[in-house]
Amino acid sequence: MAGVHAGQQLSVGQVAERAGVSVSALHFYERLELIFSTRTSGNQRRYERSVLRRVAVIRAAQRAGIPLSLVAEVFATLPSQGVPTQTDWQELSRHWQAELDIRIAALEKLRGSLGGCIGCGCLSLAECGFVNPEDQNALKGPGARAFDGSLQDVPPNPSPNACEPHHGHPA
Repeated sequence: MAGVHAGQQLSVGQVAERAGVSVSALHFYERLELIFSTRTSGNQRRYERSVLRRVAVIRAAQRAGIPLSLVAEVFATLPSQGVPTQTDWQELSRHWQAELDIRIAALEKLRGSLGGCIGCGCLSLAECGFVNPEDQNALKGPGARAFDGSLQDVPPNPSPNACEPHHGHPA
């Protein structure tokens, strides 16, 4: 990158260009305290070069489906200024490995169960034994419910006739 020397701080535009994210994304990450900047006398943001590594990790986590709240939780254990050590990054990696293992197991459980539910054809959100067993979401009140990633309520392997008790129609 032309014009940037070792030890020189980067402008928000330079970080955005180098990291492949928008300036507004950087502002958002800063509001979440995932990255940090200082201000010039003219109130312009300046970032240490090490912020590029943090942004790369944030983007990788997002692509893996790791929520920013978990990124913030793990980043809170890293030094806020300067470059985290190799040990810091390895610990972060171990933490996310466990999170990814949980997500993979949940997705595999979902994949193994989809055939029975889709085969039923009812797709009833109120009664479907796959999507909403025993209408448990009604107990949580009105409105949409966010997927928490756990898939606790998904039957391990619903039979092709999973909806039959509710609807009485064959799969």
